[in-house]
Amino acid sequence: MFLFLQEQAGKVAEKAQEQAEQAPIVVRLVNEYFGQAAYRFEMKYTYPFWQKFLAKFGSTPEAAFGNYTPENAIPWYTVMFVLACILSIAVIWILKGRLSEDEPGHGQQTLEVGVLAVRGMLEDIVGPHGLQYFPVVMTFAVLILVSNLMGFFPLFVTPTSATSVTFALGLSSFLYYNYIGIKENGILNHLKHFGGPIWWIAPLIFPIELISNLIRPFTLGIRLFGNMFADEKVMDTFTHLAPPWTSFIVPNIFLVFLMALSLFVCLVQTFVFILLSQLYLSEISHPPHDSHIEHGHAEDESEEFMVPVLT
Repeated sequence: MFLFLQEQAGKVAEKAQEQAEQAPIVVRLVNEYFGQAAYRFEMKYTYPFWQKFLAKFGSTPEAAFGNYTPENAIPWYTVMFVLACILSIAVIWILKGRLSEDEPGHGQQTLEVGVLAVRGMLEDIVGPHGLQYFPVVMTFAVLILVSNLMGFFPLFVTPTSATSVTFALGLSSFLYYNYIGIKENGILNHLKHFGGPIWWIAPLIFPIELISNLIRPFTLGIRLFGNMFADEKVMDTFTHLAPPWTSFIVPNIFLVFLMALSLFVCLVQTFVFILLSQLYLSEISHPPHDSHIEHGHAEDESEEFMVPVLT
């Protein structure tokens, strides 16, 4: 089993090395100016750790991650994800424009549609009290959508087609909703909810629920990566399928159709990621009891705060 995993890791490393050699010009420029410093840092700190760790399994850092050189010291997906963060801020700033209640511009209206859509979904799934999590959920939505769409433009590559990025996003969502659960309920009550409401089957349910929660970062990351990587490979395959001297019109009409399908995949994967993140929040976040007692209509609000369950 380990030999199989090592072989697959070697193939991934070779693929990463090949991608580094064909990296966009912006990635090559970043490594030209900062690659030497990053390479010295890796060789001094991270390389010895991985060398000792992988030696226990009969492997090496080169076999797992590819050759260490100043030219690929800063991976392409790191550069692209940093650019995605910068572009996300820029897109929001541009669309926001001059905010006006009387005469909102087209950019403001577009931004408001997206904000209200995510806000409404969060309120429906988590409840009105869940709007306090809106900034984090909306940040996930904008960042993932911009990252997914970067592959449509020259000089860019989709950072969410790399497992390092998607697993980092999945881990961020996992840590956030567990932080909220511990903050609101305390660590003991947060762990207690894994056992379910029936005490006599809790010993059976607890390990199942615990394992289910622990693999959520992996499932979030692998789902996003698999769809975006497959989307890019399909586009790349069909782009190079027809030789350049064949008919120009038919292949390009087909590619336009594929681009529309690719855009749909980008939107759906953004929606799925934030939907699952909100469902995880709904499991551990509950409306404050004080507000129920204060208004004197706990029974009415209990129906309002009910969370839909996916079966």
